[in-house]
Amino acid sequence: MRYIDKGPEPPELTAWKRANPKGNYAGLSEVERQAIREACTSEQFYLCAYCCQPISGENNDTMNEHVEARHQAKQRSLDFSNLVASCTSPRQCDAAHGSQPLPLTPLMFECETELRFKLSGRVEGLTERARESIRVLNLGDTEASNKALVEKRKRLSEALLWEKGVEPDDILDDEALLRMVIDDISQPQDGKLPPFAPVVANMLSDWLGG
Repeated sequence: MRYIDKGPEPPELTAWKRANPKGNYAGLSEVERQAIREACTSEQFYLCAYCCQPISGENNDTMNEHVEARHQAKQRSLDFSNLVASCTSPRQCDAAHGSQPLPLTPLMFECETELRFKLSGRVEGLTERARESIRVLNLGDTEASNKALVEKRKRLSEALLWEKGVEPDDILDDEALLRMVIDDISQPQDGKLPPFAPVVANMLSDWLGG
């Protein structure tokens, strides 16, 4: 996960809520839903809010996801601060969340420090709430739980490291280089971050000792 700094809701959603003061998310047309998808995807720099794989903002690979599930918080179904963009991968992220409580979310700063990513592609929760959120979202703490995500995260993370001149199998002693790479991959280019960039930044920070 990467912390999401939520911005203002899209004007299409504002206008719909004014015209439908007693409405809920189920009543939105595709126009408003797409506006939400695009706004969330843009402020997430085109990465899934949970697993950090790339998303386009189109409904073929991007879902409007309620962080606090609609069945648990019906009054927040149109609250833009409760909406993020998720991938549509089977058995993970939006598809796995359902109506389960999510104790650690990308709307909390701690999401970047309570998860630890490994070169193997696995993720480890450093707190009980992090472990629970990994379970709920099926983010791959073991290969058996989500082999597809673990392998994809490993492959694309290694590719990004190689691209930035870091050999994935080496724990480098060049602190200045690692910090430069972290800064580089954390800066969006043309409004986008590289696939799994927050994962790689997390790995490198762990190599540096936090």
